Amino acid sequence: MFFIDWLAMIIGIAVGILLGVTIGFHYRKRIAEAKIGVAEERADKIVDEATKNAEAKKKEILLEAKEESIRIKNDVEKEARDRRNELQRSERRLLQKEDALDRKVESYEKKEEQMSKKMEELEKQKEEVKELQQKELQELERISGLTSEDAKHYILATVENEVKHEATIMIKEMENKAKLEADRRSREIVANAIQKCAVDHVAETTVSVVQLPNDEMKGRIIGREGRNIRALETLTGIDLIIDDTPEAVILSGFDPIRREIARIALEKLIVDGRVHPSRIEEMVEKAKKEVEVIVRDEGEAATFETGVNGLHPELIRLLGKLKYRTSYGQNVLKHSVEVAHLTGLMAAELGVDVNIAKRAGLLHDIGKSVDHEMEGSHVSIGVGLCKKYKESPTVINAVEAHHGDVEPESIIAVLVQAADAISAARPGARRETLESYIKRLQKLEEIADNFKGVEKSFAIQAGRELRIVILPEDVNDDDMTLLARDIAKKIEEELEYPGQIKVNLIRETRAVEYAK
Repeated sequence: MFFIDWLAMIIGIAVGILLGVTIGFHYRKRIAEAKIGVAEERADKIVDEATKNAEAKKKEILLEAKEESIRIKNDVEKEARDRRNELQRSERRLLQKEDALDRKVESYEKKEEQMSKKMEELEKQKEEVKELQQKELQELERISGLTSEDAKHYILATVENEVKHEATIMIKEMENKAKLEADRRSREIVANAIQKCAVDHVAETTVSVVQLPNDEMKGRIIGREGRNIRALETLTGIDLIIDDTPEAVILSGFDPIRREIARIALEKLIVDGRVHPSRIEEMVEKAKKEVEVIVRDEGEAATFETGVNGLHPELIRLLGKLKYRTSYGQNVLKHSVEVAHLTGLMAAELGVDVNIAKRAGLLHDIGKSVDHEMEGSHVSIGVGLCKKYKESPTVINAVEAHHGDVEPESIIAVLVQAADAISAARPGARRETLESYIKRLQKLEEIADNFKGVEKSFAIQAGRELRIVILPEDVNDDDMTLLARDIAKKIEEELEYPGQIKVNLIRETRAVEYAK
């Protein structure tokens, strides 16, 4: 029974489930069909709207395409019209150019015909001129009684006689000039040497002045009971003068080297500030070493400047000592260097050994470096030094003969004498001469510039020639001779000068043309 009830229950449940599923299926189907109908209606509406939009877009595109085609057609037609117009204008220009060329060709042809006629006329005129010249020549031969060849011979003979006369005069002038040539040449060599070697000289004095920072330093230099000043004077051999001169001490002594040592030592003491005998002794020793270095440097500089090589080191040192030696207001070292240059220049002019000449000129006063230390004149001392340091006999003779103590044995010795005299007499001796020389050159140019037709004038060759550039349009070739003579006469009237002055006139005419 229980099984039957259970089975009936299961069957009832299954039947209920089947009924529920059937009813649910039909319900869902009905709902789905309703949704599908609504969707189909909506889809139809969308399709209809799309169709309508497509038709409108199609019409719009067609309208735009028609408008674009019309615009392009108009542009093409406009461009075609512009090109036709441009071609028409070009054609008109070409026609105008062709007409102009035709007219030019016609004018050239006419000019050519005219030129041909003119050439024919010129040829006829040339023939007429030749005939006239021939007639004139025949008439001249008839009047003079000479043929053209006879006339040429007569003129040549006349010119030859004149040239012979002028040549004779020139020969006489050259003979007179040759008599003075030796003296003139020697003066020229000396003047040239002086001109190339112009050195300023500074005269050394027997005193040196040392500036002090204040007057209190004077008391420190004197020291207690004068110990400092006595120590300085004893070590240097120079007198110190301390007077009322503000902030200055005077060093007095005839030995310039000692005076220089004292000056350097005193300046070092002033800078150091410690002034006492032991410090003074130290500074004097340092000053001596410094002066020795300066002396050697100056000697080497002199040999380098003059180009004199191979001197003994002691001779170089003695040359440097000449820096502190003066003679008649001249610095002896500078004087010796100048004499070396002058001797070398004159030796070069005469073809003599320049190196030996410079060597002799540089060493000619070497004795003056130690003449206050040794007995005898500076000449004898210099000869002894040159012999001691193995100088050549030519140099020794030049040193010995430069004051005429012995006869010169070479040209170099004579040149050293001349150079020494020139250098000793040179300072201030030529100033007035130079000024007058410049004034003479200016006066020469001024005289020439005052003449009509003169463009420029130049006084050259130390005033021995006046070169004048004249204006070709104002002065012709025939007038040049007269103008040169007038200028020469004017110079003779207004100036005083030695020898003669050459008046040289230059006239130039240029014709310029360009080949194209």
